Amino acid sequence: MGLLENKTALVTGAGSGIGREIALHFAAEGAKVLVSDINDLDGQKTVSMVRERKGVAEYFHANSGSPQECEALVNEAMNKFGGLHIAVNNAGVGGPSVPVGEYPIDGWDRVIQINLSGVFYGMRYQIPALLKSGGGSIVNIASILGQVAFPNSCAYVAAKHGVIGLTQNAAVEYATQNIRINAIEPGFIKTPLLEKNMTPEAFAMLEKKHPMGRLGESSEVAELCTWLSSSKASFVTGSFYPIDGGYLAQ
Repeated sequence: MGLLENKTALVTGAGSGIGREIALHFAAEGAKVLVSDINDLDGQKTVSMVRERKGVAEYFHANSGSPQECEALVNEAMNKFGGLHIAVNNAGVGGPSVPVGEYPIDGWDRVIQINLSGVFYGMRYQIPALLKSGGGSIVNIASILGQVAFPNSCAYVAAKHGVIGLTQNAAVEYATQNIRINAIEPGFIKTPLLEKNMTPEAFAMLEKKHPMGRLGESSEVAELCTWLSSSKASFVTGSFYPIDGGYLAQ
């Protein structure tokens, strides 16, 4: 029996990268997974990959920056699977690379809307559904930049710091109601998008920033997320876990 047998889960931003790997890992451990993204082709591809591996998954288009669509996503999970036990708020955007004094207002608004408000919108509707389903786990995908600065990324850094605070606050509020809420802080993770948008020289420099001398893999983040979402982590709430090859230890 898998770690997540008889559980239902939703994963935002699951059309690629970390979100896709989390969906695949959840399904492999027995969960029924509602895959969410704004890129329908990518989202459907994740569902196909789950089904090819004999897992159970459905797709639902939802923009995490919209409270209405976050509510609709939770309702879909409840209607499709009859409950909700696990939610992963993974969807996010990078934003412009500009110093604070020049940062575009629309860029700030978009990053905060999706990366911070989107996590709040998700939990706002996920928590009542989890309570109705008897409890469960929420994992918010933050970043190592929820702990430290990164020049020219003020909106992203501010949003990810906010995700950590929001995670801790919600965890304390629901600690006695069988809901655990934690965050993961990935370092720089090797994804097709990252490799596509960086020169080999820049990629090599980024690898050197990590003491292990490499970037992380999406599957490594998914392994941690699976553990946090399972009963193996039954006494873990309000925590945030770096998975960064030693980046924050420097």
